[in-house]
Amino acid sequence: QVQLVESGGGLVQAGGSLRLSCVASRNIFSIDAMGWYRQAPGKQREWVAHITSGGSTNYADSVKGRFTISRDSANNAVDLQINSLKPEDTAVYYCFADVGIRYWGQGTQVTVSS
Repeated sequence: QVQLVESGGGLVQAGGSLRLSCVASRNIFSIDAMGWYRQAPGKQREWVAHITSGGSTNYADSVKGRFTISRDSANNAVDLQINSLKPEDTAVYYCFADVGIRYWGQGTQVTVSS
């Protein structure tokens, strides 16, 4: 079992930045993959980015060049640096961890004002 706790969401103006963090209850290097999804109001949850245990990263086309996923070994966390925020980035961001089954965090709200 893996427990995930997200933080770092908030209200920012368009063009601003946020750094989301997802702290895991298990050594992140023992987890097959960790990453983020987001769900905007009235829309389905969509994949944003993930990082594998080997360090490979992948991003949705909509966030490439603006979002960066990384591992913070000191805090046993996976972070998502979000730059050049747009109003369409407004969503609840959910962290996930794959260890044969998928675990989810509770989500953190990101709101971008125009």
